[in-house]
Amino acid sequence: MDDRALDGLGAGKYLLVTSYRKNGTPVATPVWVVRDGDALGVWTVADSWKVKRIRNRADVLVGPCDLRGNPTGAQVPATAEICDPDTTARYRKLIARKYGLMGRLTLLGSRLRRGADGTVGLRIVLAP
Repeated sequence: MDDRALDGLGAGKYLLVTSYRKNGTPVATPVWVVRDGDALGVWTVADSWKVKRIRNRADVLVGPCDLRGNPTGAQVPATAEICDPDTTARYRKLIARKYGLMGRLTLLGSRLRRGADGTVGLRIVLAP
């Protein structure tokens, strides 16, 4: 996938990540997104269903969306992987920088509620 697609998805406020249940049923979830070199980075609760689905099946669809998860563009195939603590911390910093005060407050609330290990980053690589 070219840099324009990554730039477009990474510059958006929300990314619709569609992961799959074990029976193949797609489940779409809007998340905040940041650009991470040749990939996209998202941040989520460590024990969320999307993390469990990605652990079982790494292929996902991603595309732009609004706050409520309504698609605003085409979805493209990608692969998601659960990040290590260092990458997750880097994604938190990128999210705080991109989303400003709202991002910082959300990250703080999550840290107070769940602790530092209560969230994970997901690295999403678009399919060629």
